[in-house]
Amino acid sequence: MAVIDLKTEQFEDTITNNDIVIFDFWAEWCGPCKQFGPVFEEVSGKHPDIAFCKVNVEEEQELAGMFQVRSIPTLVFMREKIVVFSNPGAIPGSALEEGIKQLKELDMEQVHKDIAAAQAEQNA
Repeated sequence: MAVIDLKTEQFEDTITNNDIVIFDFWAEWCGPCKQFGPVFEEVSGKHPDIAFCKVNVEEEQELAGMFQVRSIPTLVFMREKIVVFSNPGAIPGSALEEGIKQLKELDMEQVHKDIAAAQAEQNA
């Protein structure tokens, strides 16, 4: 799957139709973002089962706000509509690959149970 230049209006369809989505929040003027871009592109080519989305924070401020992006680049991993990892700063391709490996191995049944328990505790 090619990297998607994600717009706010595509967000819901993207997370609904893809089990795993990885977001790269960036801006045109950001040097580290430009350095990380080719790494993101290269890794995306190795994982056609994952939606890789670039989000220009200048153009998509609503999405950046939704994910509380404070610095760029910021990398966000989402699985089954749940944010499971968020990291400001560029990372090497090997670290991105390791993160994807861990993301795929994540026990989502347990994640859902943990979220439900936390919500029940919060509502009590």
